[in-house]
Amino acid sequence: MDEFSAKIEALEHLWMRSWVQRDRNQMKALASGDFIFLLGSKTPAILDRASWLEASTTRFRCSGYRFNEVYVRRHGNIAVFATHMTLDATLGDHDWSGDTWLMDLWHKSKIRRKWRIVERTLSRPDTDEKMPGEIRSMQLWR
Repeated sequence: MDEFSAKIEALEHLWMRSWVQRDRNQMKALASGDFIFLLGSKTPAILDRASWLEASTTRFRCSGYRFNEVYVRRHGNIAVFATHMTLDATLGDHDWSGDTWLMDLWHKSKIRRKWRIVERTLSRPDTDEKMPGEIRSMQLWR
């Protein structure tokens, strides 16, 4: 693994550990102001940054994760991180553990020269009918 890929993967682990530890401040520091979480499913749903920070520290909890083979690609000041991932998570009282496809988009800021996550897309191989509605229920702008 090259140095750049290792850096992005380390940021991914920091982001995931922050979610596991419900460390809102660390996730806020890593997320760009226009961050979105996109659930890629039969009925997609999104969360903006404020909604994600609230949900990930209260109702949408991660207790563990494992990345499988990792793909990192750089496009100038943009980085793509993708992996098949095993996730141990709950959404309220609903167990949401299992395999998922993860794709994150990172952007290196021009002023501070730091990498920030811009978009996270989780795509489940199943068609869990409850998930899109649950994600929409966490949208703070509603």
